[in-house]
Parts: sequence; C-alpha cells; structure tokens
Amino acid sequence: MPAPHASDPARSRGRLHAEPESPLRTAFARDRDRLIHSTAFRRLRYKTQVFVAPDGDHFRVRLTHSLEVAQIARTVSRALGLDEDLTEVVALAHDLGHPPFGHSGEDALTRAMAPFGGFDHNGHAVRILTVLENRTPDHDGMNPSWEVLEGIAKHNGPVLAPGWALAAANAAFDLELSTHAGLEAQVAALADDIAYNAHDLDDGLRADLIELDEACAEVPLIDTLWRAVLARWPRETRRSRLRPQLIRDLIGVMVESLLAETRDRVARIAPKSATDIRLANRPTADFTPAMIADIAPLRSFLKRAMYLHPDVQRLREPAEQIVADLFEQLANCPFRLPDRWAEQCRMQKDSPWPERITGDFIAGMTDRYAIRKHRELTGCSPMPEAERFF
Repeated sequence: MPAPHASDPARSRGRLHAEPESPLRTAFARDRDRLIHSTAFRRLRYKTQVFVAPDGDHFRVRLTHSLEVAQIARTVSRALGLDEDLTEVVALAHDLGHPPFGHSGEDALTRAMAPFGGFDHNGHAVRILTVLENRTPDHDGMNPSWEVLEGIAKHNGPVLAPGWALAAANAAFDLELSTHAGLEAQVAALADDIAYNAHDLDDGLRADLIELDEACAEVPLIDTLWRAVLARWPRETRRSRLRPQLIRDLIGVMVESLLAETRDRVARIAPKSATDIRLANRPTADFTPAMIADIAPLRSFLKRAMYLHPDVQRLREPAEQIVADLFEQLANCPFRLPDRWAEQCRMQKDSPWPERITGDFIAGMTDRYAIRKHRELTGCSPMPEAERFF
C-alpha cells in the first residue's frame, strides 16, 4: 500500500501540454517509457562516467550508471511505499544533461558559456525534456509530468539561484524551486551516491588504478566489509570471486542506512501528503550520521586514488581542449552546425541565443562524436592515439 506521502500519479499536477491519459500506464510510467525510448537517453551509452571513451567493455558509462542508480532507487522506493515509476524516471534521467567527457567536458563548457548565461547539467536535463528532445509534432520536448521535472530540477535540494535554462523552464511551468523535491526524487539522489561510491571503487579495482589493500588501509568501512567477506569464505583464495561480494555488501549497508534514517525522519515529520515532504525544512531522505562519517573517507580515497590518478587526469586537458575548440569553431560559424541547429541560430540570431544553441548541440555530443567532430573541424586531435577508437 502506498505511503500517504508518496506521489500519486492520479493526482499529478499535470503536464505543460494537456494530453489524454493512457488506459495502460500511469502518468509516471509513461514518462519513464518516453525517456527510455529517447535519443538523449541512448546517447548516454557513449558518455563518460569516469573513463573517457573507455575501451574496456566492463567499465561504467553514463547509461549503465543510470541503470544501476535506477535499480537501487526503485528497491528503496518500494521499501518506503513510494511511487516506484516516478523514482525510476528521475533516477534514469539524473545524468541526462551531462556533456561529453564527464566533469572535464562540463568544466570546459561552463567556461565557454559563462558570457552567455553559463551551463548547468541539471538545467540542461530539464531543457532536453521540455525543449530539445522532440517526440511529436504537437509540441517541443517530451512533455513530462510536473513531478518528473521537479524531481530532476531539485533532486539535490532547493534551487535558489537557477541558471538560465532552468529559470526558463520554471517560468513556463512553476516547479517551486525554493522547496525540497518529493521523496521519490530525494531517494533517486541518494541512490546515485550509493551507486557511484560502490561502482567507482569496483571500476578502479578492475582497471588496476587502485589496490584493494590500499583501500582497506585508508577506508575503515571497506576494511570491515572485506574482513567479513574473507571470514564468510575462508577457503576461497581468488580475489576475483570475492571482490564482487564486497561491492554487493557495500551497496547493502548504504541502502540499509538510507532506509533506517529516512524512516526515522518520516516518523518525526509524520507527513500526510507529498506536499508535507516538500515543505519540510530539511531533506527527508538521508544516510544515518554514522554512515555519512563512514562514507567520507571512501569519497576522499576515490578522489585521490582514482579521479586524480595520472591515467585519468592525462585525458582531462585534451578533453577540455576539444570542448573549448568545438564551442569556438561552431559559435563563431553557426553555419557549420547541422541544419536543424543552424536554422535555430538563424531564427534567434541575437546573442546569447546562437551561443546557447551551440552549447545545446555540444552538450548532447557523445565522447566519440565530440572527438570525431573536433577532428573534422580542426584537422587534428589532442586526444592521445590510444583513446581514438574511431
């Protein structure tokens, strides 16, 4: 039975463009299905999570990360009596607005867009859903439910100073940016934390960027969990068989902590509706204080040992140069954009719109398309030969 504070698709605040309801699916289920069938979602297959254009078949990319976040989020949502479809669509869409090359690409695009209103991946995700991903001749965008847009805009908390893209969406469809999101979106945000903490550790170990003994020495939580795994299988000497269990157990303890703290906060708030969650003066979903303390050394370890590892960092400068060069080449010569984008620039020829449209185009690129397009425009590539797989 749904919790009284769960979002109810039958009482959704609706869509920007009215449309008939489906006899087969709830409003939130339709939003999830539209997202899964979208071009923007498919492009996540070739967008960086940590590794640029990874040549290993088993490393996470934005698409696989989003699927893993959605699985964790849906499990937690079910345990809390929330709407699973809404939780899932927010989880699947949470990285939709990221440009190519992960944080390196976003940093470069943010700098390039600074004179034209800047760039924010959450705002861009909302822009994709409301303007850029056109699935029908009736209107721009995918016309998602209010709760979906609110969840994507605010899953990390209230937004008091929205960028231009989110501000424009909010002006058309008030998302109440100063309040918290519904609990489904809050759960999706914490599921993201769980997924990248566990899976970045897994990818780092798989890539031999970090050593398990080093992780145990620096992160007490990992040491405790690893010792427990060894105690349960004392005769198993193959770390390749034991390591997946460590990752499973890490996810498990974080999920248990999230459920315990969230249930405790719900009991204290005693919400009678989803609105009560939005109006609470603090997040309702969170980890226990003890788990927050346990996760902090893991975050620090991953940053030092993996994200700042020379093999990862050596591609940061080339990735940033590619994005910066693409923006300079295309913003200064919009006729070099594909026809659809060049036509938009002609229709909105006054700055900052040609530059913003150029930013939209670049943000939608996959890693490999950005590398290929840069080489097409400049005749060369700063990306090391080993990373050019095309």
